[in-house]
Parts: sequence; structure tokens; C-alpha cells
Amino acid sequence: MLCVYLCHYLVGNRERGQKVPFSFEEKCMISIEKISKIVDVKIAVSTNFVVDISVKPGNKIVILLDNDKGVSIDDCIAMSRHVESGLDRDEEDFELNVMSPGLSEPLKILRQYKKYIDKEVDVVTKESGKIKGKLVLVTDEGIQLETKTKEKVEGKKGKQVIIKKIDLTFSQIKETKIVISF
Repeated sequence: MLCVYLCHYLVGNRERGQKVPFSFEEKCMISIEKISKIVDVKIAVSTNFVVDISVKPGNKIVILLDNDKGVSIDDCIAMSRHVESGLDRDEEDFELNVMSPGLSEPLKILRQYKKYIDKEVDVVTKESGKIKGKLVLVTDEGIQLETKTKEKVEGKKGKQVIIKKIDLTFSQIKETKIVISF
């Protein structure tokens, strides 16, 4: 309780641009492990899965939920209430946001990749840049993309559509995002 008071006092009374000693804010943060344990209880009895949990300074908790068929607002509300019931605001004040990752967010876990098989994705690799293609295979080690390019083929008039399969390990991937098409 003293730690929470000190953090709120130091954070609330600092001048614009002043930094609070890192050790005070770090000690006062709710741990990701504590949140994960609370979330795991709820996840065990649902079809949802956790993409990410983060706790930022000031105990700003962000939980990203997903589901193979999409996350509903009711799913987010239920998880929010469950997490709130497992924490004590008198002990530690917090801000809680439970949401789906959204299509503009990069894929983070294997189950998300599997969810988007047969969808167009943009992959940024650590070495060769950006690759756009259809996600056709996902394994524990990586993914396979099907790309289409127009190339001149000897003996044919004009450029022809060439389909290539590209295998990437997860260690080669910097970021993967779903291509949104209307």
C-alpha cells in the first residue's frame, strides 16, 4: 500500500518532463504473471486465446484476445470483469483495456497465423524486405507463402503470371500483417 501511495504521489506531483525514478514505478506495477494467472482461468473455459498481455507504467493493463471465429464485445466485457474481480483496487489502482488485436496489428502468435491460412498477408522479413502473398501453410517452425508475379517467359508473348512458393521460418520474419481488401 505504501508503494502504491509513493508511486501515485511521485507520478502525480512531477513537473512536465520530469522523470520519476524508474525503481519506484517498476516496483509498483502489477506483474504480467499475476494478470496471466487470472486470465488463464477464464481462457481455460472459452474458445478465446490470449495474443498479448502488457502492463505499462501507472498499471495500464492491456489484454489482447482473439478467437478463431472472431472476438465479440461480450467476450471482452466478460474477460474485463473477470480480471477486475481478481484484482483489488484498494491494494493497487489500475486501468484495464481488453480488446481484439484488430486487423491492422501484426500477427504475434502461432494460432493467429493458423487462423489466417488462405488469406493475403504482408510479411516484412529481417533481411530481404517486404513480401506480399497468400498464407498457404503454417507449421511450428514457420510459414509458406504463395506469391504471384508477372514475368517474361521465354517462348511466350507478354508477361505471364508466375506462382512461387516461399518458405520462411519465424526467425526470418520481422512482422506479418493481414492485407485488408474490400
